[in-house]
Amino acid sequence: MPTLVELTDQHTSLSSDQVDHLVALVSEWGMLADFSFADLLLYVPVASDGGINWLTASQVRAATGQTLYQSDLVGEYADDTDRPFIAAAAQTGKIQQGEITLPYLADPVNMSAIPVVCDGKVIAVLTREVSKVTGRRLGQLERTYLSIFDDFATMISSGLFPFAGRVADSSVAPRVGDGVIVLDGSARVRYASPNAVSALHRVGIRANAVGQSLAELGFAHDAARASFERREPVVEELDQDHDVTLLVRSIPILKRGARAVNVIGGVVLMRDVSELRRRDRLILTKDATIKEIHHRVKNNLQTISSLLRLQGRRLSSDEAKAAVADSVRRIRTIALVHETLSREPGEDLAFIEIVRPLIQLTQESLQSSDRPMRFEVRGDAGRLPATIATPLSVVILELLQNVVDHAFGDSRRDGVVRVFLQRDSEDDALHIRVIDNGVGVNPEFDIAQATGLGLSIVRTLVTTELGGTIVMRQATAQDLSDAALEDGSHAAGGQPADGTSVNTVVGTVVDLRIPTDAAN
Repeated sequence: MPTLVELTDQHTSLSSDQVDHLVALVSEWGMLADFSFADLLLYVPVASDGGINWLTASQVRAATGQTLYQSDLVGEYADDTDRPFIAAAAQTGKIQQGEITLPYLADPVNMSAIPVVCDGKVIAVLTREVSKVTGRRLGQLERTYLSIFDDFATMISSGLFPFAGRVADSSVAPRVGDGVIVLDGSARVRYASPNAVSALHRVGIRANAVGQSLAELGFAHDAARASFERREPVVEELDQDHDVTLLVRSIPILKRGARAVNVIGGVVLMRDVSELRRRDRLILTKDATIKEIHHRVKNNLQTISSLLRLQGRRLSSDEAKAAVADSVRRIRTIALVHETLSREPGEDLAFIEIVRPLIQLTQESLQSSDRPMRFEVRGDAGRLPATIATPLSVVILELLQNVVDHAFGDSRRDGVVRVFLQRDSEDDALHIRVIDNGVGVNPEFDIAQATGLGLSIVRTLVTTELGGTIVMRQATAQDLSDAALEDGSHAAGGQPADGTSVNTVVGTVVDLRIPTDAAN
């Protein structure tokens, strides 16, 4: 379904300010529909050879009443029964009342056509449409709510609603069904809905509110005073006691006088958000606890790493020392993830904050002065859950270690390794490429057949735990060009990985694809 902005851009000549006015109106009209117990439709003028047609640009149904329309009318034009009232409202700038017929209803429908005025000009027409057939007489609540809607309709036709400038966010505000207090021009309570009375009782206010000011009741008077003074809605959260939290929204009712705009009353919507705030506090407490756990896990892993380094110093076998050193690096990588999680809110973290120190760790612990290399990271992977970030960090470490061990010989002085990160929303996956300009793998090399511990760890983590794919192949000239690496014209020596050619410098590419829903 096209949006209001799309329809106005495609079919009307309304200015951006006028469209913004309509968008602001639509953002508020869920409240208007609830006060009116009826469907509301917004019509915008569309020029044609035969005059002006009226296009339905938006539609809302009331949560307090039964809808007349089971299907959406957005994108359709007003029919012959609707058009006279809409056109009259647009031409006169005054609210029009009348009856229309719907083909699937036996009884006529009442329509109110309200001109939407912006900067003194009618830019659209809002209609209220409700069946004439009612099952019972209207009570005080219904009569009061309809009177409030009439006040807002007058404000709309006077260009006073929606409110201009900075206003409170209505998306988080209470709804009409949560509780309503109606104020007169002196901010005294004229009416309180049953749900509002219940909310007042929960905060310990049991006196009859009608006739009293909010200040006398000790409730939300600051919000009401601010909304009356500023002539705009004000949202405020009130902690009346330790157990009850109310969210209130005070909206002034305005009337344009001969010389000035006057406040003739107001509406206070309220909602009990105590349970939501208790949950928020519980989440904050749990979040702090989880952070502390990650911090302690990181400390424990660092302790284990230190103990292993001490153990490694006592070993005489070079092979055993290398194995312990590899274990220390893997543990430090996992500790790095927990250290980041101890600083981040929730269980997601910015993966780039892991990759950068991981590359620093590789530079400090793997490369030597006789074989200097540059490690770089480009791109961004966004935020990842810990269940993906932890094994993926180990995978990148193993790939970097494999590059250091096998890609460059002692005589090579210009080794470069680049890690590219890309989050692809189309296939909902994370793409990682590790590319170097060292000794390339044999064209027949298959990582699925690799027997080395490092590549076996990489293969298992990627395909089993992360549910992804991995391809390790010889780099092409295009790969090296795309990565801004040299074309491999220099000679290299040293010990290559299993199945590599010693005399050829072509570089190696490792492509990883990790589904971002791997944690599910």
